[in-house]
Amino acid sequence: MGIGISCLITLALLLFPLFVKEEYYLNLIFLVSLYSILSHSWNVFGGLCGQISLGHAAFFGVGALSCRYAWIAGAPLPAALLMGGIGSVLVTCLVGIPTLKLRSHYFAIGTLAMAMIALITVQNQLPGVNFLPPELMAGYSVISRYYICVGVGLAAILFVGALKHSKIGLAMISIREDEDAAEAIGINIFRYKVVAMAISAFLAGLAGGLFAIYYVSFYRYIPFELTWSFDPLLITFIGGSGTVLGPVLGSLCYVILRETFALSMGQLSVIIFGAVFILIVLFFPKGLSGLIDKLHAGGPDSETEKQ
Repeated sequence: MGIGISCLITLALLLFPLFVKEEYYLNLIFLVSLYSILSHSWNVFGGLCGQISLGHAAFFGVGALSCRYAWIAGAPLPAALLMGGIGSVLVTCLVGIPTLKLRSHYFAIGTLAMAMIALITVQNQLPGVNFLPPELMAGYSVISRYYICVGVGLAAILFVGALKHSKIGLAMISIREDEDAAEAIGINIFRYKVVAMAISAFLAGLAGGLFAIYYVSFYRYIPFELTWSFDPLLITFIGGSGTVLGPVLGSLCYVILRETFALSMGQLSVIIFGAVFILIVLFFPKGLSGLIDKLHAGGPDSETEKQ
């Protein structure tokens, strides 16, 4: 049943632009896919491996600028997106990995400092707006970006699903549950943390690259703003930390709430979203995906199986 529903949703997403031409709705699905990819990147590191990172804005921003400059230099879109992911991994190797020596809240503070340093550096060294050159503007198409983002989003879901059930994923989960016990049974804690951080940074870099190819112009510091660190954390917990569909459900909830309340209530929408987050954490600690599993477990099929 799950595979059938997934195939129907995929088919609907592929056919959607053929029947709906309004860019507003294409933009909504693009945003859901973008936040889903970024939240999957946080989920790999925080949900599976248990490392609470507040530095994903640095990975997202480096991915955005790397992809943007590669694209402007003449690289095709797929190659430019790949450069965004690779650029984020390189930053991880240079400045991210040393923070893995820290543990608990010290690690979270270290990654937040990394993101803040990246933001301040870009604000000072790269001020101003980045515009697309005329030759790229001539071939710009919202629909092509829609398909690229949806395709990367679906690939991210499949990848994280496979990773969670792989040997590497099981090692990450064991680290999340108890680092000392995992080390006692022979798991190289630092190595798997590095792998989780690299995968997380690559996915965040892809998300940043999608941001860079979608928007015609933006201030270079925008992809480094701290909201790109906090949003995926909130989205993942709302959807269900450590689950495959959690980031997708959380992203859908986030985008719908933002679009529903932002225009009519302005900054009050932040308070409303915060209240929704608190209620979900209090009453559904496993997130929306946990709620769906609970409802499914209590359905008529499960009662029949018990009998």
